[in-house]
Amino acid sequence: MQTRHRSLNLSAGLASVTVALCLVGLKLWALGITSSLAVAASLTDSALDLMISLAGLVAILYAARPADEDHAFGHSSAEDLAALGQSVFILVSGSVIGVSAIRRLLADSPVPLAAEGRGIAVMGFSVVLTVALVLWQRRVARQTGNRVVLADSLHYLSDLVPNLGAIAALWMSRRFGIVQVDNVVALGAAVMLLVGALRIGKGAWDALMDRSADPELIAAIEALVRDWPGVRGFHDLKTRMAGSRVFVNIHIELDGDQTLREAHAIGAALRRRIIETWPQCDVIIHKDVAGET
Repeated sequence: MQTRHRSLNLSAGLASVTVALCLVGLKLWALGITSSLAVAASLTDSALDLMISLAGLVAILYAARPADEDHAFGHSSAEDLAALGQSVFILVSGSVIGVSAIRRLLADSPVPLAAEGRGIAVMGFSVVLTVALVLWQRRVARQTGNRVVLADSLHYLSDLVPNLGAIAALWMSRRFGIVQVDNVVALGAAVMLLVGALRIGKGAWDALMDRSADPELIAAIEALVRDWPGVRGFHDLKTRMAGSRVFVNIHIELDGDQTLREAHAIGAALRRRIIETWPQCDVIIHKDVAGET
């Protein structure tokens, strides 16, 4: 089962990278023939998708690798470093597109678009390709529970908005000769890119600074431990994030009169349940005698 899940996750990662490469190439060509800023915004988003997809593929491959002597906690922090680089790229690209859109909106004469029909065809094909990828990723995520694949599918799903906006802008230019719609769509897409960049950058920074996990996750783990058979109490629950991993350390309080084998069985069963419930967690459980902590 694990081998099949690994193969499915890898197929989803490879499909994501392949689709992103195709979209970048097609949109580069569409930008060259249309001069549309809306297409440029969509191209920037696809370039981001390519980087995120590559990072996701690396994460999937790294997930199968055990920790080594130099990286006792694994290699997942590389995801956060890549995410910081991605956020800088998005901030710069979104700013350039936004400034260009504002300049075009304020210009005395609007910049005309060209070859709108071919641009619409490219963007329409991009939408179809993106929908097909999202459907496959969702199917893989349902079967394997892989959060990297699920997150990637959500990101591609959000890409449909700028793609549809670019189609609308090109159609308005071709049908009615209204080219300013392109600039308005581009400006809206630039704002979306900037907001996304700040969100990605903040998440990566928090992880690199060992920020604790989501409070809801911590509360759920506390509830599970509190009601676990044989556990008299717990303390010092500490968490930190690194890439897609959440590292959990907790001290549980047990009956000091039971055997070491019995105490170990309680801790091992609890650890297995936490990992089964939240596969992104790496768990270390310390055992203390109740009343002597």
